[in-house]
Amino acid sequence: MDTYEVKALKGTEPLTVEVPGSKSMTNRALLLAALGNCRCLLTGVLFSDDSRAFLSCLTELGFDVEIEEEKAQVQIQGLGGDIPNRNASINVRSAGTAARFLTVMLAFAGGSYTLDSSAQMKKRPMEPLLSQLRRAGVTIRCLGEEGHFPFVIESEKPAVREIAIDTTVSSQFASALLMSASLLPEGLTVHMEGERSAGAYIMLTLAMMEQFGLKVQKNGTDCMIKGGQAYGIAQYDVEPDMSAACYFFALAAILNRQVTVKGTREKTSLQGDKKFLGVLRGLGCTVGEHPEGICVRGVKSYPGVTVNMKDFSDQALTLAAVAVFADSPTRIEDVGHIRMQESDRIHAIVTELNRLGVGCRLLPECDGIEIVPAPVRAAEVETYEDHRVAMAFTLIGLRSGGVVIKNPHCCAKTFEQYFDVIDGLYG
Repeated sequence: MDTYEVKALKGTEPLTVEVPGSKSMTNRALLLAALGNCRCLLTGVLFSDDSRAFLSCLTELGFDVEIEEEKAQVQIQGLGGDIPNRNASINVRSAGTAARFLTVMLAFAGGSYTLDSSAQMKKRPMEPLLSQLRRAGVTIRCLGEEGHFPFVIESEKPAVREIAIDTTVSSQFASALLMSASLLPEGLTVHMEGERSAGAYIMLTLAMMEQFGLKVQKNGTDCMIKGGQAYGIAQYDVEPDMSAACYFFALAAILNRQVTVKGTREKTSLQGDKKFLGVLRGLGCTVGEHPEGICVRGVKSYPGVTVNMKDFSDQALTLAAVAVFADSPTRIEDVGHIRMQESDRIHAIVTELNRLGVGCRLLPECDGIEIVPAPVRAAEVETYEDHRVAMAFTLIGLRSGGVVIKNPHCCAKTFEQYFDVIDGLYG
């Protein structure tokens, strides 16, 4: 299927959908389980291109991994920081979390490793992290463009006790350092700098470390992790993916329907994208937590809004889709960093909305964009091999019809059944 034609979704009856496990939580849980001191059963695991890449890397590194996709389960035998194969070659493919998390794990564990990736991941930034690891005494030799994949890591356990890392480009750098810090005999203090030092994904990392029994002493944006900690849990349940759920919560607003996403919880969720529910409330939508999951009820019409999305920027594309049908312009602010994700997402929003006849312009003064509602015209949407572009622009077509999504397979990065779920909405 090279394209997917999105047809307008008619009707008013309530919709109920199910989404896979959280990508962010799945890949953090995989790392923490592998570094723990016991056998860990992970349930609710997301199986996608990204998580399979992570699992493949763990297997190549020699870990005992039992995979049951049909049950959404993985069992990993943690080895307390030991890497069975200390002279390995791995390929992180397009998985940003695997790229950052495994780079630090291998640098701190010691050994000789060759790390490769997809062409897409080779374009994404690694230099801030590689620079700090080199300062810590790790030998890193880039085999192509400096500061990018592929590269070779050679190290013993670095004799470093403090590392400062800028979170502006990617908070994954800080999360990677935090989760592997206990591999160092003397431990590590991570000084987090930049705008997202206390961002949602770092808070998620710290919360999951605590759940696995890994102790952290926090002082402002500095975190001290003692070395040689013994930790681990027998079972960890991954939450449904809030990032994926938000596409369907947004659909409630776009279609003025009631939408429930099974298993989602607002009050207890660790995932930062639940902040998008507050945006929907600001549009006039009703958000409730039912036994089955979070339920959102749309409204007949809603205003444009101004939202700073620095801390839940994965939903910038989702809000852009919602903004198309608002009664007034919408401003999405402080999202300049999304230029350096799977695609230049700001370019994607502006270019593809304009292609659909919707007004959209850059707002350099606030590192954002403004979207001016207009009737949608039929067009093919370029997805730039970016799953979030494909999923968000599908929402527009579900109201307007006439939208054709190119390369829908890119959704396999995090939600390979996405278009099966969309097909199921038609009844």
